[in-house]
Amino acid sequence: MKKILMALLISLTAGLGPTLAQTDANSKSGDTDKAAISKSCTAQANAKGLHGEARKKFRSKCKKAGGKPA
Repeated sequence: MKKILMALLISLTAGLGPTLAQTDANSKSGDTDKAAISKSCTAQANAKGLHGEARKKFRSKCKKAGGKPA
């Protein structure tokens, strides 16, 4: 009985590897998208010469809009 249980646990663990790898790949691309949006919003804020609270508000709205020009 112990051997069957161990074999079952090993097979379940081995099956989770590809699933976890897919999840990591998806989250990394999401992080890349967020970074690109943030850089776009920063560049727009720089072009407008924004500083302080106005810059913070602009970047917040810009990131919520997906980095699209405002």
